[in-house]
Amino acid sequence: MSSTVLVTGGAGFIGCALSQKLAELYDRWVVLDSLHPQVHATGERPADLHDSAELVVGDVTDAAVWDHVLESVRPSVIIHLAAETGTAQSLHEASRHAQVNVVGTTQMLDALGRANQRPAHIVLSSSRAVYGEGRWENAHGDSFQPGQRSHAQFEAGLWDFVGAHGLPSVAAETVPAPTSVYGATKIAQENILAAWGGSHDVRVSILRLQNVYGPGQSLINSYTGIVTLFSQWARDGKTIPLYEDGQIVRDFVFIDDVADAFVAVLKRESTVPMPVLDVGSGVATTIAQLAQAIADYYGAPTPVVNGAYRDGDVRYAACTIRDTLRELDWAPQWSVERGLAALQDWIGSELKSGAGISRG
Repeated sequence: MSSTVLVTGGAGFIGCALSQKLAELYDRWVVLDSLHPQVHATGERPADLHDSAELVVGDVTDAAVWDHVLESVRPSVIIHLAAETGTAQSLHEASRHAQVNVVGTTQMLDALGRANQRPAHIVLSSSRAVYGEGRWENAHGDSFQPGQRSHAQFEAGLWDFVGAHGLPSVAAETVPAPTSVYGATKIAQENILAAWGGSHDVRVSILRLQNVYGPGQSLINSYTGIVTLFSQWARDGKTIPLYEDGQIVRDFVFIDDVADAFVAVLKRESTVPMPVLDVGSGVATTIAQLAQAIADYYGAPTPVVNGAYRDGDVRYAACTIRDTLRELDWAPQWSVERGLAALQDWIGSELKSGAGISRG
């Protein structure tokens, strides 16, 4: 592929995995990343970032950084991964999440305007968090969007919406209704880029990712996902605690499948605009099932329900990938069982070498 790609947040989990698949195929692969200490403990270039990638350390919220980058880089493609991603954390650090996710995006667009640049394609890494609780179905077969579970509901231990069950989200049908500040900033990113791209004839592709996990995920950032956290607890012989009643549902999608979805978007040849697409395994898994599988792997104690909860958390978050399978030359290849085994092998090697504390 002949062109220049700029990847914001490209030294993180997904960016490093994507660089290994694509960096050497382009004329230039430029990464803009702040190397935030919550993810990158040492502030050093991640070992998993492809050798040919040019790393620029800088903050996407800083206009001067953007002007400096665009003086020497004229991207034909921008992959926008940079974001603060703590769903629970965002309720207590709302300004930080809005600054990076929303203002960081508008700073990028303003800088492109100042530099008189129009990339041919912008690809956004969005999130299943935009759906909030998504759609549910009652006993009569009627679907509805119940909205956010209240603090009082949590306190009463009423985890589900009475007489109903959750349905997989699908971008073409499920109306976004985020229950976290993080989710609200991600739908704002989508809308901002769609509006800007439509006004400047720039193609914008949006992928709403489910719960991504796998080798390369930060072992020091508790906000990046429960899979690595559960794995480290079980590895240490600890009992994994289960929030609510353990029946929270998620769609866990392996990092290689996510990277392959981005590859498929970049290689998509159709001139018809791509709709917003969901990227997941297409399989709904309860937190109890996940925890038990990890505990069994290590022979750790059986996970225990503790009834704790997180305000703003959603009960059911899984997706249907039928539209994604139709639009892209892509399909998930990793089952949860296979993915968990690969992750445990990687965690073992990281902790043994001592490298785990510095990975992004």
